[in-house]
Amino acid sequence: MDKQKIFFYLESQKEFLAGVSDSVWDTPETCYEENVSAETVCRALEEAGFTVERNVAGISTAFMGTYGHGKPVIGFLGEFDALSGLSQTAGIAEKCPLVPGGNGHGCGHNLLGAGCLAGAMGMKKYLEETGKEGTVIFYGCPAEEGGSGKAFMAREGCFDVLDAALAWHPGCTYGATGGGMLANCQIYFRYKGISSHAAMSPHLGRSALDAVTLFNVGIQFLREHVLPTVRMHYAVTDTGGFSPNVVQPTAEVLCLLRAPENGILADVRSRVEDIARGAALMTGTELEIDFVKACSNVVPNNVLGYAAVENLRLLKLPEYSKEEMEFYSKIAATNAGGDPEHPVAEEIPDFMPTDMVFPASSDVGDVSWVVPTVSLSTPTWPSGTPAHSWQAVAVGKSALAHNGTLLAGQAMAGLAIDLIEKPELLKEAKEEHQKRLKGGKYECPIPKGVKPRIISAKK
Repeated sequence: MDKQKIFFYLESQKEFLAGVSDSVWDTPETCYEENVSAETVCRALEEAGFTVERNVAGISTAFMGTYGHGKPVIGFLGEFDALSGLSQTAGIAEKCPLVPGGNGHGCGHNLLGAGCLAGAMGMKKYLEETGKEGTVIFYGCPAEEGGSGKAFMAREGCFDVLDAALAWHPGCTYGATGGGMLANCQIYFRYKGISSHAAMSPHLGRSALDAVTLFNVGIQFLREHVLPTVRMHYAVTDTGGFSPNVVQPTAEVLCLLRAPENGILADVRSRVEDIARGAALMTGTELEIDFVKACSNVVPNNVLGYAAVENLRLLKLPEYSKEEMEFYSKIAATNAGGDPEHPVAEEIPDFMPTDMVFPASSDVGDVSWVVPTVSLSTPTWPSGTPAHSWQAVAVGKSALAHNGTLLAGQAMAGLAIDLIEKPELLKEAKEEHQKRLKGGKYECPIPKGVKPRIISAKK
């Protein structure tokens, strides 16, 4: 069966897919609270003929949609979580929150889920029309932003049945991932001291805030003695109160640590925990270390990367009206790296494999340790648009967003067809995967006893 027939089929589903994406945009929900969004995608899967399993891995907003039987088993990694504080009115080129202080899809995960749904629908249609053997699984993966939903799912073996995993991410350009991404972990360090009158009896107090301050000073000195690719971020989430005449009895800092490999991250984490213990000793306070979550570094796969770009080049690139281009130009003009003269990418560059590690993290990394994985990108945002910005939210329901989503789904469906029709391609991808692992096996960086949790600002 000609791939173009599958591409045409998905084109006919464009309105359906845009409806799913826009519905998720309309109900922006964050880390493990994506109840409405998850149900929106589940119902879309059921309408498309998939068998849906909810509450996967014991996570209320994780799910799987399955169709077919036998090998190969191809997974599509859908997301749908939003970001806090990024509410924005759609369709205007100036910052204007829809709900002041509310959530918004500043990383385009409303599009991401719909695009992976399109890819899964395309593979399903191919299996139906040809009678070929194969299984397609859409994974509803919650809490990519700050919750590492895929890592918790990987810990429970959700991806072990796969032969390959396909993903994509909204962006400003066409392409496929050619390098790695950073592993990370998130940990609370909580100190408990003794309150006292700060003037009359400071000697009786033990300041938890002093402990947090010394901890952060220690982190600053550590920065000189780790690899340049290591990142250490923190937020003081409890200062113990607002009365300076009271020795603060409690304080808390939330740390996010990143490193290019899981092993390097484990070493950095150990050193940071030693600093935390030292701060407790220096201040006579008690320390609680509360591990929140982690995700692995991304293992790239060049075999799948080249194949993904080949499929992108089979697609007809969209055209936009004068009014649409004027809007995208206005958005591009607000971006430091934007090009108002050419706000929409018009070329598909060659796939560029690299040994560089992109200085960001994704829980796709945990899937990439289990099976060969690739993530591609299509233009859904005007040039220069940064992720996690109001600009990304503003164009989230635009023709550019919908077209990019469709193109991503078509390319992923085309790649899935290749993996069915060309067993040698899947074999090469698996061989590269094993070579990159260097004989190692996936070990989830999240300890068994740690459970997914909702992280929110304290009121």
